[in-house]
Amino acid sequence: MQQLRNIYALSDLERLARKRLPKSLFTYIAAGAGDGTVVSASRHAFDSYKLVPKVLTNVSERNKQVTLFGRPFDAPIGVAPMGIASLCHFDGDRALAKAAARHNLPYVLSGASTTPLEAVLKVNDATWFQAYLSSRWELTAPLLDRLSTSGVKTLVITVDVPVAAIREAERRAGFSVPLKVSPKLAIDALMHPRWLLGSLGRSLLKQGVPHFENIGAGRSGPVFSTSVDHRASRAEFTWDHIKQIREYWKGNLVLKGILRTEDALRAESIGVDGLIVSNHGGRQLGGCVTPMEVLAQIVSAAPNLTVMVDGGVRRGVDVLKALALGAKCAFIGRPVMYGLASHGSTGASHALEVLKREIDIDMALVGCSETHSIDHSFILNPTQAGAP
Repeated sequence: MQQLRNIYALSDLERLARKRLPKSLFTYIAAGAGDGTVVSASRHAFDSYKLVPKVLTNVSERNKQVTLFGRPFDAPIGVAPMGIASLCHFDGDRALAKAAARHNLPYVLSGASTTPLEAVLKVNDATWFQAYLSSRWELTAPLLDRLSTSGVKTLVITVDVPVAAIREAERRAGFSVPLKVSPKLAIDALMHPRWLLGSLGRSLLKQGVPHFENIGAGRSGPVFSTSVDHRASRAEFTWDHIKQIREYWKGNLVLKGILRTEDALRAESIGVDGLIVSNHGGRQLGGCVTPMEVLAQIVSAAPNLTVMVDGGVRRGVDVLKALALGAKCAFIGRPVMYGLASHGSTGASHALEVLKREIDIDMALVGCSETHSIDHSFILNPTQAGAP
């Protein structure tokens, strides 16, 4: 596609998505909690770290491969979980899964998705599943059984959403979950006919009203239903529930939303397999610390865990900086969603291709031919006074 040929960086995709999507839906993707400063802070946190290249090393061949929970992937990046992707583009959940499979990268299906996880696994059997779990075991156990039966190998539990966040930008734009149809929302949709017909209209025609398909063991209510509250009982969700889940769930268990070393240590003591250091893309707590500020401490505190990171990744050098601080993988969300919104699975795939290409070139320029060889010696942090 001609437009994608002119996409040279992930930031270019945001412009295309802004044109394609209704303002309300674009705001849902782009905005953060409170005044939105955590979103920009997470991005700029990478700028505080500088790479220190080695020279005169043989980098004629580079190996970007990384192994996570016994499975090799082609690069140390993955697609973060993103809810209601199918509102951004027709069949969005499967489109993202296909894009990740095309590049052999991990894809995390959101619990707030509108495509049954069984259907997504058919197009990408390496799909991880992210869950918002209740404190009520009678709701959690059937979902875990469904995941196991479906063949999900890696469960990612989001632990930083006990209650709904303060997101006034979304409210000003007219967006809410569940969606509430209003004159403002209708006018917004009518002003974006390509999205209205090509995404929403096509979905309604071919698949009917979208429902939350994976919150529990079966189909939940439609995205427009005020009876849907997938945050129910989360405020009472504690470490005791994580321990109970660990005893019941036989697959890989990852906690997403860890930002304190004491929480990392507790996760390790329970038997959790991995962590995603994350502030939910700046969408939960206003004034929250950024993942990059605490990543090295968490890696050091829990050396036996597979520590990953998300939030603010936009360039290949960002990924290398995360690896240098000890992360095994960096997940990206918004740029892939922007690619999906503008060009479907092809656009999402292009976003991943752009980032993979940058990683490959940046590895050569930093003087490293293997991702697992990128360590603290390649990075200068804000407190260091000189070169390593």
